[in-house]
Amino acid sequence: MTAAAEALAALDLRSADAVEAALLQGAHANLHAPCRQGSVDIVPLRGTVLATGDLHDNPLHFSRVLDLARIQDSTDDAPRHVTLHELIHGDRLLNGMDFSYRALARAAALKARLPASVHTLLANHELSQIVGAGVTKDGVNLVAAFNEAIDYAFGADADRVRAAVEAFIRSMPLALIAGDPPEAGSPPTRLLFAHSLPPPELMDRFDPGVLGRPLTADDYTPRRGSAHLMVWGRGHTPDHLERLANLWGVRLFILGHEKAERGWLSLPPNAVVLNSDHERGVVLPIDLAAPPAPPADDAWGFVPLSDHALDS
Repeated sequence: MTAAAEALAALDLRSADAVEAALLQGAHANLHAPCRQGSVDIVPLRGTVLATGDLHDNPLHFSRVLDLARIQDSTDDAPRHVTLHELIHGDRLLNGMDFSYRALARAAALKARLPASVHTLLANHELSQIVGAGVTKDGVNLVAAFNEAIDYAFGADADRVRAAVEAFIRSMPLALIAGDPPEAGSPPTRLLFAHSLPPPELMDRFDPGVLGRPLTADDYTPRRGSAHLMVWGRGHTPDHLERLANLWGVRLFILGHEKAERGWLSLPPNAVVLNSDHERGVVLPIDLAAPPAPPADDAWGFVPLSDHALDS
């Protein structure tokens, strides 16, 4: 059995003690992994990354992601990485309750077991869950439905599980960055994997230096904090993407958050959006030593996560 499989097999998702421990161990791993610098994970341009989009508690696609990522085969010479984000708030409710705390606990267990390979990125639904900002889909308040499931599953222990959920979410990095900042006058070479980017119309509120420092409580403030702006941004224009690329020395952004009907969406000149939750969802394996050149196209090697996507 692989290390990833062992971590998941050992996790009792019905036990408040086990779920709390997994989330707290995942939080510690997020903050103290060797790749963590400031509010981001940073890895060299070596090995591979399996980039994902929003997963929204799709357990079949989550399992498929782990099969494809093969993080258990990671070595110092050939490291393997996987990004995970937007794990909660799926559409598979049970009696109106959202049990996607289980996806969060699984991701935390994986991070604790393989801290240098698993990158659990902050996303808007996770952030909304801890700041109490309502997220409604098809008439359902998903934040409330998530809390109701924890109450139902853990009863008197629900509050400490919720506290562990918050600790894990607050520990999440804003991005995974592959590569070092370019030397002055050199073209950008870095790849930045994140749930989203700050919107162009709110850049006056955004601190571009947030990637180089630890997050503060103010960073999570709705519509003002830099973490909040980063995970909620849409409407990225070419000029805006180029501005951010120049600020951070980035050659390619790999994002989620926006709807991509075919599983991926090219945002010229330098970004691609992935969806990994719906029936046409995909992931993108990237050789960090030879990453694809933007803009994205069909030759990039997007991998479908379901049989439907294979036929589409």
